[in-house]
Amino acid sequence: MSDTSLLTTEDLELLARPLHGFLSVAGPAQPPQPRPVWFEAAADGTVQLFTERDSLKVRRLERDPRASLVVAAPVGEGEHWVSVAGRATVEADGARDLASRLAARYWDLGDPARAEALAGMLRVDLLRVVIHPESVRRYAS
Repeated sequence: MSDTSLLTTEDLELLARPLHGFLSVAGPAQPPQPRPVWFEAAADGTVQLFTERDSLKVRRLERDPRASLVVAAPVGEGEHWVSVAGRATVEADGARDLASRLAARYWDLGDPARAEALAGMLRVDLLRVVIHPESVRRYAS
């Protein structure tokens, strides 16, 4: 295991795969409740995801901007994971574009049901959550 503030090439290779990330945000008096999310490692070294404007994670991030995302290789592969933690910002721009890119990464949009599910997502008021890494931990066997 190692700890650094920069994503390595190996980290970015794992984060480029269509894997679920498990997002945790700081909460009140209870332990974090991780949620699976689609995500993207951006060219500027941040990690971003999208969410609905009225989601609980947005309200929590407005109170306390600390967040972390853990991504792990699937069962059957050697143990490999990356954990990114840092301050998160909530951005009004770019969420719909991000949702469209991620839907194409995670789903076959040639499937009419998936295309309609994406269209439904894009009709909702979305925000972009950007995690600015302050700590990156990783393990690869």
